Amino acid sequence: MRYAVLGTGEVGRTLGGKLVELGHEVSLGSRTKDNPAAAEWADGAGPGASHGTFAEAAAFGEVVVNAVGGRVALPALRSVGEEHLDGKVVLDVSNPLAFEDGQVRLSPVGSDSVGEQIQRAFPQARVVKSLNTVNCHLMVDPAMVPGEHQIFVSGEDRDAKEQVTALLGEFGWPAHRVLDLGGIGTARATEMYLPLWLTLFQHVGHPEFNVEVRRAR
Repeated sequence: MRYAVLGTGEVGRTLGGKLVELGHEVSLGSRTKDNPAAAEWADGAGPGASHGTFAEAAAFGEVVVNAVGGRVALPALRSVGEEHLDGKVVLDVSNPLAFEDGQVRLSPVGSDSVGEQIQRAFPQARVVKSLNTVNCHLMVDPAMVPGEHQIFVSGEDRDAKEQVTALLGEFGWPAHRVLDLGGIGTARATEMYLPLWLTLFQHVGHPEFNVEVRRAR
């Protein structure tokens, strides 16, 4: 398939690189056409890798992956234009995270989420929230952590969630470890997990960890 990955940070480059490795075509999108990080990534990622503006990447992709920061996700997607998002699966892996005065801040929090904001702004897109609860290297290589730990999906469109679940399977997440939380409103819960994730990061000492949900018999 053809994927657009919006964002040239570590998350975007890691996801894009794995998709190319799996045999997909990927355009890494950035604010400017001549972004040096995007050009370097495309040169090194191998056949199937290219780069362009957010709009050019989204026009290329059959699926759009939002890997920019949650607080800048809407401006980035608005620069793409509705015509390049309508009808497409938009996989949102972002979190509304910022550090202010040495403290973690989330905005929105509690009464909204970035996933919901994207779905409202682009009602014809099929937004699925996932992968935002783990480190980017674990996103594409869950075997780094042993056990039956899980990943979550949220979204309104069942077919879109099934398509994302299939992609997660390509990354190494078996379907029984993908927990469908429900509609896009449940993205609030996974976004609000980030302060706990950061606390666990400090406790564990590295970011390669995840949680496992166990049910009582």
